[in-house]
Amino acid sequence: MAIKFYFSPYSSAVRTHWALEELGIPYEGVRMDLKAGDQKKPEFLKLNPNGKVPTLVDDGVPYFESAAINIYLGEKYGVEKGLWPKPGTHAYGRAMSWTVWAAASLLNAGTRLIYNVSKEIPDDAKNAVQAEGARKDFEGLLGLLEAELADKPFLTGQTFTLADVLIAADLWWYQMAIVPDLSPWPQLKAWTARCVERPAFKRISTPG
Repeated sequence: MAIKFYFSPYSSAVRTHWALEELGIPYEGVRMDLKAGDQKKPEFLKLNPNGKVPTLVDDGVPYFESAAINIYLGEKYGVEKGLWPKPGTHAYGRAMSWTVWAAASLLNAGTRLIYNVSKEIPDDAKNAVQAEGARKDFEGLLGLLEAELADKPFLTGQTFTLADVLIAADLWWYQMAIVPDLSPWPQLKAWTARCVERPAFKRISTPG
């Protein structure tokens, strides 16, 4: 049974969409209209009770949470393609560490910052003190990435993996939303540019 992938552009589904394109495995993409409430329809909630994208169904089994989906895809399809480290290796442990870090630490700080500075959020819902704290936390985390990439081209070493996919997808979105200039972090800026130049990313990010 083919993979069915439920997604919406400019959401965390970009992480998984990019991974699927990198892996080159057949899948059926189902574009969800979040404003119309597609994600709250009963038939979708049977697949993902959270009512969110991305959601992926493989062999009839549904999966949710983009980090978890990407780890699943990496272990099942990515090892033989060189896009995910072999379980039990140090590279695997590092890939897992950065993937979970992105889903927990980076997403937390980024979300707090967005909610307090975004033009999409009403001014009376924003808090300047919280915004300052969130920005400090967020930029501190970017500093961790900067240090990690100081001596290697990709997060786990010389090879691009789905760990790079997940975090680079986030940075691509954060550049549009809250941190348009990565110049203070030159290693991070160069790494992000290397990642988003990949054909797989261009296929999902090109309008149309």
